[in-house]
Amino acid sequence: MLQPKKTKYRRVQKGKGKMEGNAHRGTSVAFGSYGLKALERAWINSRQIEAARITISRAMKREGKFWIRIFPDKPITKKPAEVRMGKGKGSPEYWAAVVLPGRIMFELDGVSEEVAKEALRLASNKLPIKTKFVYRRDLQS
Repeated sequence: MLQPKKTKYRRVQKGKGKMEGNAHRGTSVAFGSYGLKALERAWINSRQIEAARITISRAMKREGKFWIRIFPDKPITKKPAEVRMGKGKGSPEYWAAVVLPGRIMFELDGVSEEVAKEALRLASNKLPIKTKFVYRRDLQS
């Protein structure tokens, strides 16, 4: 499971303003030839990223190369069930990546377009948001 090795603070605030608008960074296919682009905003947790990673590597049959362009660096806390209000913030439950519309989440290279499409389709089924298969700009011409 992905998570930071070291953080400055164990718990962070949710950050209301961070989930507004579209992604400014990571919006183009930079490393591979094909990518999976987010069309909605969400917190993608480390288990979902790991499930998508396993699905992609199985669908590609360990050929080619792929990149994970998102990293879960936000600790999401929860208080235990049936606990009264107050008494501080809950303990960290899982790690999540903030994904905004337009963000490229996964990239593939070294496989045919059909294999890449199928691998990313299977991976998108593991994610809680709508996604889109995209090409690198220089491939389209």
